[in-house]
Amino acid sequence: MHEELRGALGGLLDGLPAKQASAAVERLIANYRGRTPTDAPVLRDRADVAAYAAYRMPATFEAVRAALVEFGARVPGWAPGSHLDIGGGTGAAAWAAADVWPGLRTTVWDWAEPALALGRELAEGQLSETRWERRVIGAGLAVPEDTDLVTVSYVLGELTAGDREAVVAAAGQARTAVLIEPGTPDGYARIRAAREQLVAAGLRVVAPCPHSAECPIAPGEDWCHFSARVNRSSLHRQVKGGSLPYEDEKYAYVAATRVAAEPAAARIVRKPQLRKGQVLLDVCTAEGLGRRTVTKRQGAVYRAARDASWGGTVPGEE
Repeated sequence: MHEELRGALGGLLDGLPAKQASAAVERLIANYRGRTPTDAPVLRDRADVAAYAAYRMPATFEAVRAALVEFGARVPGWAPGSHLDIGGGTGAAAWAAADVWPGLRTTVWDWAEPALALGRELAEGQLSETRWERRVIGAGLAVPEDTDLVTVSYVLGELTAGDREAVVAAAGQARTAVLIEPGTPDGYARIRAAREQLVAAGLRVVAPCPHSAECPIAPGEDWCHFSARVNRSSLHRQVKGGSLPYEDEKYAYVAATRVAAEPAAARIVRKPQLRKGQVLLDVCTAEGLGRRTVTKRQGAVYRAARDASWGGTVPGEE
């Protein structure tokens, strides 16, 4: 889906004045960072939506896809048949879910009709099993009983506290809920609160956490987040004003489910540190935060540890 999405986004800003696109991007950045909770849609018109899609869809796609892949690894043999994306806008999570589970039936709910219209346009000929429906994102949402998977990506920071709680409660009605926010202290705080709410609703956390107990990170001292590599297209570089061919999207997430699942024994929560003859891995386990030191004497485990990634599992402890 990477190349298909890139192709769909190509030419999106044709005819849109650069100044207008730039202004829309600046305002969207503020909302993306979670500083302006609102009870109205953030994406207001075609210019906003086009700028958002060019600016955010590639990174959102990669972050959501990474979270779904990690969840999928914990439920081998199970795949969702129905997917609801709450606040899905132009459909990045729909593209990501279709990449992980081809043929998945997805419904996108959003309160901004311009975003839904562009989502339909981008998905034409690619996401044939996707429906686009206008809904108010907040209190009163009810998830259909047969929903296997709900995603809520980069939405909670746009909402008032009451609407945020209502959206998480709605997501928790599905068999599985996967929520993704920016990998900032504020984004992590929202994910942490959502995690607690999902656990209270009877779901079991299976990623990234190895347990459903209280998060061992002391509030205000650190935050849990991960990184996804985003290959930039020329359009992406144009909108973001960057020159590098890639960027690293930082994100925080939680995946909780009612289906049979097996969380990882340990999750790598920092970039592995390579030393002469050893690899240092900072991990989260059911016992709390700790460090694994893998030495060259451990042979195959050491070689695997050298290739281990931030956000992945510990070799030999999957």
